[in-house]
Amino acid sequence: MMRIGHGFDVHRFTEGRPLILGGVEIPHHQGLLAHSDGDVLIHALCDALLGAAGLGDIGSYFPDSDAEFAGIDSRILLRRVMALLKERQYAISNADLTLVAQVPRLAPHIDAMKACLAGDMEIPEARIGIKATTTEGLGFSGRKEGIAAYAVVLLNE
Repeated sequence: MMRIGHGFDVHRFTEGRPLILGGVEIPHHQGLLAHSDGDVLIHALCDALLGAAGLGDIGSYFPDSDAEFAGIDSRILLRRVMALLKERQYAISNADLTLVAQVPRLAPHIDAMKACLAGDMEIPEARIGIKATTTEGLGFSGRKEGIAAYAVVLLNE
């Protein structure tokens, strides 16, 4: 049986933090404000994976009220989600991810993100699609206030 999951996350820009997307540090003068490292792409991916498995959402497992997760590398969260899926014998068919950001330019970093995520999910890079788009200056991302991410995954039981 196949199961589909969808995830979404958004964080605003802030000064004094690195910008981490898909586990990769992206050169930019601002990072994303969050309890963890603010990696919106991994957060959306975790939500999609958990949703497809019927296991709730990222906040259920890694609440922002828990000091254990303050500043945590989101790759650790992804690996923990993957362990939950393995316990239940789910396998990832594919993941399709979209970043929405006016700045910075993300296309040069997509291959590095795919490699990072593929390693953490233990799947071939060919099963991961990552796209970056702008909103043509519209909305919060168009005003350069933050970044959003969408994720869709397909799991096999």
